[in-house]
Amino acid sequence: MVSQVPSAADTLGAVRVIGTGLLGTSIGLALSGHGVRVLLRDPSPTALAVARDLGAGEIDDGRGAARLTVVAAPPDVTAGVVVAALDGDPDTTVTDVASVKSGVLQAVAAAGADLSRYVGGHPMAGRERSGPVAARGDLFIGRPWVICPSEKSEPARLDAVRLLVRVVGAEAVTMAAADHDAAVALVSHLPQVAASLVAARLRDAGDEAVALAGQGLRDVTRIAASDPMLWAQILGANAAPVATALERMRDELDEVIGALRALEAEAGTGGAEAAGGARGARAALAGAIARGNHGRDRIPGKHGGRPARYAQVTVLIPDRPGQLARLFADIDAAGINIEEIALEHAPGRAVGLVDVAVLPAVEEALGRALAAAGWQVVA
Repeated sequence: MVSQVPSAADTLGAVRVIGTGLLGTSIGLALSGHGVRVLLRDPSPTALAVARDLGAGEIDDGRGAARLTVVAAPPDVTAGVVVAALDGDPDTTVTDVASVKSGVLQAVAAAGADLSRYVGGHPMAGRERSGPVAARGDLFIGRPWVICPSEKSEPARLDAVRLLVRVVGAEAVTMAAADHDAAVALVSHLPQVAASLVAARLRDAGDEAVALAGQGLRDVTRIAASDPMLWAQILGANAAPVATALERMRDELDEVIGALRALEAEAGTGGAEAAGGARGARAALAGAIARGNHGRDRIPGKHGGRPARYAQVTVLIPDRPGQLARLFADIDAAGINIEEIALEHAPGRAVGLVDVAVLPAVEEALGRALAAAGWQVVA
């Protein structure tokens, strides 16, 4: 007799998702794709209907039981929704996806809710766009999903949340709530503020200056397109760790500004009178860039592995249908694996620049193969 392996639907049972924005709808799509019954709730009838129509689940009529409840509500109301979910169903395990964990845990505890059935969570995934129409069933694949149990969380409840994470394709990482909040202040919240402040400098810039923008500016400001109201909630909920990170960055920024002002004074006096004041300024600038090099080298590489340095092969590509597919086919024919890729449109020209990142050992071979296939490889 062949034993039957339980499916995700059998093991998880019905899952209630409260909140049908980007994350809630994406969770529903991922679970529904594995045959899990998903019950959807949202105070907005429109968002609820859109999530249902996209295939994220069925509208919860309140009569069905759920083994697991996922609260995907806005950060400023998450704690209240968690408490209501715990009180409303005495058997369900409750988790959430709020990007700040300590405040939610403290508020749930202060309300006297059953902490044994609550396990905090935060998927490290998202998009600049929001709402159910931006949802994707593959949003969490390969992404970290932080799980923050309290001291009172029952092991079986923790296992249920871990199973949820595994089913949607994410990688579970267990952390204390306070450690999580300090970590995301550095890797998520600080970059958002920095990107927004850089992008804000462009508001009053002349058209000629903005027209010179290249891929570097686009990379730095990509997340500046995020939802202002959502980020006001996130930053406010994690105020202390974010403020500490910003203060430390401000200290280094002040050092850079001081070095630049010293060099400005040196240039204005022909270097004679200000030479002493500018001594060490260039070293300070180089040091700031070098510290950035060292920090960037710590960012995990592909598949979460050790950071790797890749060689860049830049190819000029016509801005016409089918050209990227042809380029990929020629790289495949050369038997070379693409590690990363970036596309930049050349200003004022109907061409693009494709940066193909490969292992250094195959850089020259790829350049020769693409040139032989008729591509213009940019030195």
